[in-house]
Amino acid sequence: MNNYKLIYKISVIIVAVLIALLIGAIIILAVGDDVFKTYWIIISMPFKNLRAFSEVLIRMIPLLIVALGISVSSRCGIINIGAEGQMYMGIIASTIVATNCPGLPKFIVVPLCILAGAIAGGIYGFIPGWLKAKLEVSELLSTVMLNYVAAQFFAFCIRVPLLDPNEKSGTPMSRRIAENATLSKLFRGMSLHQGIFLAIILVVVIYILMFKTTWGYKMRAAGASSRAARYGGINVSKYLIISMVISGACAGMAGAVELMGVQSRAVAGMTSGYGFSGVVVALFGALHPFWIVPASFFFGILLFSQVNLQILTSVPPNLVKALQGLIILIIVAVQMVISNPYSIERFRKRFFSKAKTSRKEA
Repeated sequence: MNNYKLIYKISVIIVAVLIALLIGAIIILAVGDDVFKTYWIIISMPFKNLRAFSEVLIRMIPLLIVALGISVSSRCGIINIGAEGQMYMGIIASTIVATNCPGLPKFIVVPLCILAGAIAGGIYGFIPGWLKAKLEVSELLSTVMLNYVAAQFFAFCIRVPLLDPNEKSGTPMSRRIAENATLSKLFRGMSLHQGIFLAIILVVVIYILMFKTTWGYKMRAAGASSRAARYGGINVSKYLIISMVISGACAGMAGAVELMGVQSRAVAGMTSGYGFSGVVVALFGALHPFWIVPASFFFGILLFSQVNLQILTSVPPNLVKALQGLIILIIVAVQMVISNPYSIERFRKRFFSKAKTSRKEA
């Protein structure tokens, strides 16, 4: 039977999901709440009505865009943990454009803001890419540290050069962006905005780039084996830098979309951890653009559930973060088990050899 490997993979994934649900249930019981009620809220509330569903989608949009960028760099062999900082830089750049183009038509200002966010994020992604390619500086260290730099620079910007002088609440924030720089809502009474179209376009673009072009092939080759890629004449350093620029540009666009579609002004905490969650989404989607779509939707549900859990149960909203951590561990474990040839062979001998013997005896 030739499909035993597929059955093995599906079986491992099902077991992993059941383990995650079991551990989550233990955590819920530990805080003294009802397991079935909590899981039902997480599953059902996003589909209660169209408004709730749109709330999931607006959380999905930045997750999807960030994860697409991270999939590019990861395929090239460099892990981008700096998407949070790249989002901040994209927000700053798009805020500057959006608050200084009041007279231009919307069809010009909106692309300019998104382009500004992409350029700023791409430049900020270039830094750790260059450090890794030219100086062998660990991207884990450089991207994490650059996150802190970007966060502090963002805090400075919304307190000094971008500060709204008319804001009396005491919370540092920029001026509200011009109306011609906002992303329009698609349906009346719902939060879903035009950023969903950009996310869909990027899915197709990233897929074509990575799987249908020479650049994509060379980036994937560099990630699979840098030594073999160099032997084959591929400039690995060049493609490491390119992949990080693309990854940073995606994060910068995600920041611009969040500004233009949701927040309408730069304010502290507006990234909502999307830069870090995007790493999990990319891994959960197996670093493939098409699989990242359902993965980002799933995590959009989890993020939306944080609010519902806080309102309807005594379960702390941080439970969702705990579940995200569990998912990361499960992804790593599943990948190790699935790729272990010894485990696959044991599975074949345990189940399929017996089935074959039984057929012969019959």
